[in-house]
Amino acid sequence: MTSKQRAYLMSLAVNLQAKYQIGKNGIDYNFLDLIRDALEANELIKINVLENSMQDPKTLCHKLCEIVDAQPVKVIGNKIIIYKESKNKKKIELPKAKKN
Repeated sequence: MTSKQRAYLMSLAVNLQAKYQIGKNGIDYNFLDLIRDALEANELIKINVLENSMQDPKTLCHKLCEIVDAQPVKVIGNKIIIYKESKNKKKIELPKAKKN
């Protein structure tokens, strides 16, 4: 993902509410299913890492993205923003990457 694409996704994420939370239980199978479904439906989601979580938000972001095959967009404080192109419900058209 290019910096231009990441900036575009950040501009879309500004108005998103964090509908999902990671707490002291961390990432479990039910949470992963929920995130996969949310990414398929929305492509771009924001996740709140609660203060009682025992892990760093950046670590959680990379772990979560690796498991669900998504792209990390940004970690701001305790908020994680991730993107994954939908297979059936594509909504977001990313700016094209420049070719050299």
